[in-house]
Amino acid sequence: MEHTQLEQLLDREAIRDCIYRYCRGIDRADEEALRSAYWPDAHDSHGAYNGPAEGFIARVLEVFKKEPRNVHQVSNILIEFLEPGVAAVESYFLALQRGPDREGVTRQVLLSGRYCDRFEKRDGEWRVAHRTVVYDWVDEQTPPTSSETERFKVRQPIGTAYPNDPIYALLNGPPTLKP
Repeated sequence: MEHTQLEQLLDREAIRDCIYRYCRGIDRADEEALRSAYWPDAHDSHGAYNGPAEGFIARVLEVFKKEPRNVHQVSNILIEFLEPGVAAVESYFLALQRGPDREGVTRQVLLSGRYCDRFEKRDGEWRVAHRTVVYDWVDEQTPPTSSETERFKVRQPIGTAYPNDPIYALLNGPPTLKP
């Protein structure tokens, strides 16, 4: 069966949406969004972790308890269909991560690299079946000594974990306008 141009565009958008859900999941400590990016039998080779994606997710959920701050941005998403229902996807990323290390010392790292993913479409849905994270740049930085509230002067909402981040209020109903 030939993959029509319209089907290919729809599949590409579904794959991009999955990558964006992963970023929201990892940045907002949103377990549901994070899990929705991987098939239950997926494999993840993610830096110090190499094994079932479920193990990576379990590790990340432990890190979430330490209230890290993460910002992941993706760009240059190249999608190549290998066969029906299978795609090789390379996504460039920048990630700024801050949080305590194993000794409790706050570290801040700027990472740049690529997600090299095998996506599979099952029952009409695209998710990661196998991920290899390739690091192209790692820069350990000096973390700020003041809190976000002090630095932002509370002019804007400060990003936080699920379910308290402002995006979840927006997703759960219309925004309320304040006079």
